[in-house]
Amino acid sequence: MANDIAIKASEVWKVFDADTEDVDLTNEREVAEIEDIEESVVAVRGVNFEVVSGETFIVMGLSGSGKSTLIRCLTRLLEPSDGTIEIEGVNVLELNESELIEFRRYKVGMVFQQYGLLPHRTVLDNVAFGLKIRGVGKKERHERAREVINTVGLSGWEMRHPALLSGGMRQRVGIARALVIDPPVMLMDEPFSGLDPLIRREMQDELVRLQESMHKTIFFVTHDLDEALRLGDHMAVMKAGEFVQVGTPTDILADPADEYVERFVRDKRRQLEAAESKKSTKSASKDVAIDKGGEKTDVS
Repeated sequence: MANDIAIKASEVWKVFDADTEDVDLTNEREVAEIEDIEESVVAVRGVNFEVVSGETFIVMGLSGSGKSTLIRCLTRLLEPSDGTIEIEGVNVLELNESELIEFRRYKVGMVFQQYGLLPHRTVLDNVAFGLKIRGVGKKERHERAREVINTVGLSGWEMRHPALLSGGMRQRVGIARALVIDPPVMLMDEPFSGLDPLIRREMQDELVRLQESMHKTIFFVTHDLDEALRLGDHMAVMKAGEFVQVGTPTDILADPADEYVERFVRDKRRQLEAAESKKSTKSASKDVAIDKGGEKTDVS
């Protein structure tokens, strides 16, 4: 099961404000003609990737790179212009409207930067909302919601309203609301980017903890390299609607594919090199001190 493919995307395109029905998107000349139309935007261009079940796959890039458009295409919150998308073996683009609604209710949990909580409902009812629209009875949905609220560390806050919560707590409610339906796949679009640095770090720790116990497939969009390195099993760097490099965070950090990726990781590489240099200097100073004291021991 560990090597099963949870998400597979092939040649996914998203073009805004242009009719692509009679356009061959594999033809560079025809795509260039679309781009020459002032109102049109090619936001995602021929993206291919696979996400293994149970892993956290990170997509990072600058604003306007197409990463948020891509994540919305996966469940057709935005309709892709072309390509195929399979999630948990389901061809998402072949679903009719009612099938798509059911698919979203059962297969995918979505967490976005804007929490989207219902202000007039309590934490308990916000978390249980997905179960309510499934038709789950009040007693059962509240029991399950309380379990998940406890999982994300919000026990005791069940009857509070969102206005009384901090940003980090609201995001925990958003995560709990996605988890309560027990989806195999979680889609997360910069969920922590609006939080203060300390709270953001806490939420990253929380997600790592949850992933260790729940083993969800997570597709996570961010523009923060540190976040990508902390959370990701694999990551893709996106530019102008395309993936320019895909690999493990360590591989991308060590061997950037081009100048664009190198600029992304440059500061982090320098930081790690400085830390390693400082560590080596300390180690050398310690050895010298031991030599001077005549107590150096060979431990090899």
